[in-house]
Order: sequence, then structure tokens, then C-alpha cells
Amino acid sequence: MKIKKLLTKKIKFQKFVKENYVIVIGGDGFMLQTLKKNKNSKKKFYGINSGNYGFLMNKFSSKNIIKNLSKAKMISISPLEMVVKNKNNQIRKSLAINEVSVLRQSRQAASLSIKQGSRQIIKQLVSDGVLVSTPAGSTAYNLSVHGPILSLNSKKLSISPISPFRPRRWRGKIVNDKSKITINNLNPLKRPISAVADNSEVRNAKKIVIKTNHRIKFNLLYDQNRSLQKKIKIEQLRREIN
Repeated sequence: MKIKKLLTKKIKFQKFVKENYVIVIGGDGFMLQTLKKNKNSKKKFYGINSGNYGFLMNKFSSKNIIKNLSKAKMISISPLEMVVKNKNNQIRKSLAINEVSVLRQSRQAASLSIKQGSRQIIKQLVSDGVLVSTPAGSTAYNLSVHGPILSLNSKKLSISPISPFRPRRWRGKIVNDKSKITINNLNPLKRPISAVADNSEVRNAKKIVIKTNHRIKFNLLYDQNRSLQKKIKIEQLRREIN
């Protein structure tokens, strides 16, 4: 609330802010929710971090906020679209800006097959699950499961296994962002799975189809010296040093 009060005073007479910008105060989770609720909006979203982790956000500066807003650089990103068929053959759709997570739902490991279009990537993956990540999300959960960091202009998606048991040495795959990825549960009765688009979960999934929705563009604003590209590069350097 303190940041909101300071902002209200600072931008009261700033017409460009009122007309074009949506200022989001919180963490990455709140930014993801806000973007999805405004998926048909052409406005520009400027995030101010007040949460625990703000990779998608900017650091608040009371002194420089108007300068930062007026000189902010825009990056447009497209989300993944997840279509899930559950065990009752019901269809659910969700958007994911960071990643789609397919996770085991019980003590039993998941048994999955993965296709890229009509081509089989892996016939049977026995694991805790698998992630399909966008470049924007490649430094989030994807990085935690040792997936690759993707540059924003790479036009790629990352498919990363979570604790693979068979084949144990499978490291995943990087695919074109125009690919349609299909994940099937090979044993839905004994080995149930859930599919999660960022923070939207569908349980007892049988089939998950994932592709980039290039028709939707989210316009994110970043301070000149803290662009999303720069943040991704910093994470990449950290990983290489470690």
C-alpha cells in the first residue's frame, strides 16, 4: 500500500501513464494473473516488485519512477496454450506465460509419451513429470530442473524431464516455438498426472496438447538497465560460473 500511495502522488498528472500503462505491484505470480486477465488488452504492463521474487518485475524507485516509466523498454511475449483432456474426456484450456508442468499425481511415477507434431520425441518417459517452457519462463521452474536457458529471441521452447527414471540419461529437447507438443499419459488409471499452466491446474489428465499462441502478445515494460533480456543473460552467466 505504501508503494501505491507514493505512485498515486507521482503519476497524478502523467497522462501517458494513465492512458497506456497498467502498473502491477506485487510478485511474478500476480503479474502472471494480471496478464492472463487482460489477454486481449493492447496496454503496456510495468511491474513493480513487492513480492519475494520479481524476475518479471522492476525495482521500485520513488525518486526515478517517472523517468523509468517514460524511458522503459518494451518486450512482447506470446504465451503457451495448453489443451487438456481429462479421464472423463472433458476439455480444459489454459494459458501459460512461463511453462506447462506435467506432474505425477500420486506416489507412482508418471509414464508419458511425447510427440512433436507427428514425430515421436520419446516413446516412454518414466519420471516425476516433464516441463514445456517458454524463453521467458526458462529461468524459472525449468532452470530448477536443469533445463536450458533460452534467449527471448530464440523462437524456441524447452522440453525438460523432472527426475527421469527411464531413460535415466534423457536430458530433454529444444524445439521450434511453432511446434505442437502432445503428451499422453500411458497409464492414467495406475499413474495419474496433473497438468499445470503456470498456476492453473487440471487433474487426472489423459492427453495434453501444448503450442505457442502467437496471436496473443503481452507487452511488458522494463527499466532501461534491467531489461528481461539482460536478466536472462545474467542467469545464464551465473549458471556457467556455477
